[in-house]
Amino acid sequence: MNFPLDRPMQVAVVNDTQLNLTLIGKLVDRTPNARAHNFERPTPALEWCLANAPDLIIVDYMMPEMNGLEFIRRIRAHRDRDDLPILMVTASHERDVRYAALDCGASDFLTKPIDAREFDARVRNMLKLREAHLAGKHRAETLAAAVRRATTDILDRERETITRLSRAAEFRDPETGAHIQRMSHYSALIARRLGLGDAFADALLMAAPMHDVGKLGIPDTILLKPGRLTAEEFIVMKRHPQIGHDILKGSSSSILRLGATIALTHHEKFDGSGYPHGLAGEAIPMEGRIVAVADVFDALTSARPYKPAWSMSRAVALLREGRGTHFDPACVDALFHAWDQVLGVQMRYQDKHLPEAPFAPAR
Repeated sequence: MNFPLDRPMQVAVVNDTQLNLTLIGKLVDRTPNARAHNFERPTPALEWCLANAPDLIIVDYMMPEMNGLEFIRRIRAHRDRDDLPILMVTASHERDVRYAALDCGASDFLTKPIDAREFDARVRNMLKLREAHLAGKHRAETLAAAVRRATTDILDRERETITRLSRAAEFRDPETGAHIQRMSHYSALIARRLGLGDAFADALLMAAPMHDVGKLGIPDTILLKPGRLTAEEFIVMKRHPQIGHDILKGSSSSILRLGATIALTHHEKFDGSGYPHGLAGEAIPMEGRIVAVADVFDALTSARPYKPAWSMSRAVALLREGRGTHFDPACVDALFHAWDQVLGVQMRYQDKHLPEAPFAPAR
């Protein structure tokens, strides 16, 4: 919609008397920037008004097929015609008709016989109101589009920040390869299978890559050690959930706040034996329970400095064994029920060590 309007204002004239129809049509056509569309019968007039975008309707009360009141009711039944100005033509003595017309949604009246000066003033006023309304609507649409663009820009910058932050943690632990992409997509698959909705799944897809951002605070001698950690080293490693939470907490971004919760809770276990706080069951936020399954599953099937990649069947067996102890059973089952999509994620973000033959767990 362009402003100022680059088209004439469209006026539908509905009157079953040919003489009156011609007169009103000519009066409309002499109004600056207005064009009349004349209809002798209300049914085709109604069809045209609903299929097009008239700026004003001038309708007679007494007509065959349907009277002016019914015509107005049918127009107003469509929400996108609520703001359309409608002038009803009535005799001066038809007060009850006027009251009924106002109830139906008439904007104003023209009195028979038509007075040219009165007609000109009322039509001009109605068209000015219509143009003002369209201009306001145009401004609102322009503002909404600008807000959408600004929101998209903010989300794009937020995604870039999250990606770079996640990559920074990944560079501290380079052997993980495409781990963050796979586990974040697994997390989104689990969320959708659990019926948590697309919005939550999409947020999880963005936030899950930050689960190990706390490793930025872990010394390289521990993080990159090619072998099992000592008890003392593992105590240091167990600090990374709290470090990650401290990095991400308190943000105005809902995605970063979600990432903070994930970072803090993805090493908690369903039976309460995890860390850092020993949470159990539903006390562990759902996002933490989901990412725990996705993270462990991908870690098992990925090569690390201290181990080769596990086979799919062995990884599935461990997840089954950990249902109800390490993992939320519902999250494990959701992963298995999305198995075709899981294999698709692995193919898209595959590492060389992934097994070539697909494996399907019994459900």
